Amino acid sequence: MTKTGAPATARRLLPDAPLLLAARGERPNRQPVWFMRQAGRSLPEYRKLRADQPMLRACMTPELVCEITLQPVRRHGVDAAILFSDIMVPLHAAGVGLDIVPGTGPVVERPVRSASEIMALPVLEPDAVEPVAAAVRLLVAELGQTPLIGFAGAPFTLASYLVEGGPSRHHEHTKALMHAEPDLWHALLGRLAELTLTFLKVQAAAGVDALQLFDSWAGALSQREYRQFVFPHSARVLAGLAGTGVPRIHFGVGTGELLGAMAHAGADVVGVDWRIPLDVAAQRVRAAREHGPIVLQGNLDPAALLAGWPAVEREVLRVIAEGSAADAHVLNLGHGVLPETDPDMLTRIVELVHSR
Repeated sequence: MTKTGAPATARRLLPDAPLLLAARGERPNRQPVWFMRQAGRSLPEYRKLRADQPMLRACMTPELVCEITLQPVRRHGVDAAILFSDIMVPLHAAGVGLDIVPGTGPVVERPVRSASEIMALPVLEPDAVEPVAAAVRLLVAELGQTPLIGFAGAPFTLASYLVEGGPSRHHEHTKALMHAEPDLWHALLGRLAELTLTFLKVQAAAGVDALQLFDSWAGALSQREYRQFVFPHSARVLAGLAGTGVPRIHFGVGTGELLGAMAHAGADVVGVDWRIPLDVAAQRVRAAREHGPIVLQGNLDPAALLAGWPAVEREVLRVIAEGSAADAHVLNLGHGVLPETDPDMLTRIVELVHSR
C-alpha cells in the first residue's frame, strides 16, 4: 500500500522499450527519441483542449492530463510519453499560494526569504497529489509498450521561484540568501528536497517507467556554488528514488560546466542542453564517474527546429554522431519544444531517428 492508501501499481514489463534499454547503458535496435515539452503548446489539439483551462487546474485533472500526455505519442510516434504537469504542482498542492501566469510563468504570492517563512512552508502529503497519481494510472493503462516518464523540479529551481517570487534573470535574492545565510539556505532546500521526493515517489508508485529531475536554473551557478549549495539536495532526491526500480534522468539548462558534479548526483541518465557538444559532455561525465555506463540525453537546439528541413536533418545527424561517444544516447532537445515549432518537424525527426 502507498501512503495514500491506494495499492501501488504493478510495474509494467517493457523489456524491449528502447528508452529503458538505453537508460541501462545498452544500445537498443533503434535510437530512442522523445522531446521535452512535447505535450504542449506546439500542438493545435493541445491549444484547443487547454483553451479555457488554467494550467494548475489542468495539471490536477486526471482525464485531461491523460489526453494531453497521449497527444504527442499518437502524432509523433515518440519512444516515451512524459507526464503533462508543471514543476510548481507539488508546491501548489501542498498549499503554497502561487499561480502560473500566461506569458510570465510561475508567480508566488508571498516570496519566501526569512527563517519564519521557510519554517512555515507546508509539507506535501501524498494524498494532495492523488489526482496526479490517478492520471499516471490512466496513462499506464493506455500506453501499451510506450514508457511513461514522470518528473519534478529540483530543489534549487523551486527555491529560486519561491525566493524571487517568480522568474528571474539574475537570481539576486536567491544568491544573496545562499551566501549570506547558508544554514537557512540548506534548511530551505532540505524541505524542498523532501517535497520533491514525495512527489516523485507518488508517481513511481502509480506506475511511471522513468523519472526526470529538472533543474532549470542551475546554470546560473558557478561550479563551486553548485557543489556547496545545491548538489547535496539533488543527490538526496536521486538517492531516495533508488528503491523505485525506475531509471532516473537529471537535466539542467546551461549546465555544461556542471556536468562533472551532476554526474555524481546519482542519476542513470544525464541530460545535456545545446550549448555543449555531446561528445564533450561524454568526456566530462566519464571523467567524473568511477563506474557505470555513460548515458546522455539531448541535445538539439529547440530554435534550430524553426529552420528548414535540410538544416534540421543536418543537426539531427550531427547530434546522433556526437552522442555515439556515450555508451548510450537518448535523442532529445536541449530544452523544451518552442510554441512556434511546426509539429510536422517533430514527426519527421522521429522518422529520421528511427530510420537510422
